[in-house]
Amino acid sequence: MKKTRILYWTFTSLFAAFMFVFALPDIVSSKIAIEGFTKMGMPFYLLPFLGIAKTLGVIAILIPGYPRIKEWAYAGLFFDLIGATYCVFSSSSSGEMAGNLVFMAIPLALGILSYTYYHKKLKA
Repeated sequence: MKKTRILYWTFTSLFAAFMFVFALPDIVSSKIAIEGFTKMGMPFYLLPFLGIAKTLGVIAILIPGYPRIKEWAYAGLFFDLIGATYCVFSSSSSGEMAGNLVFMAIPLALGILSYTYYHKKLKA
């Protein structure tokens, strides 16, 4: 039980930190975030909405309790990551693919591990 709880909080903290750090530039519509969205051919007015949604998701997975909200938050964060991965790959040249694959695999792996240990913690 203690091992499961430690692993859950480790993976969840890393996942939440990663998502929050990348939500901040979206919230303030920073130059680099606007350039990334422009490169992908997406409207930059979505940035604040996505940033705030990610931040709310991070808060939801960090607050103990509220299992239904936590499930929705995990779903929303995964939809964001899967959509971002698709957009990055669709707009990348073949030379950028390998670097983008590694970069996008990190938060996806952390999210999967966090979610897996969340359910193990609930069962224990």
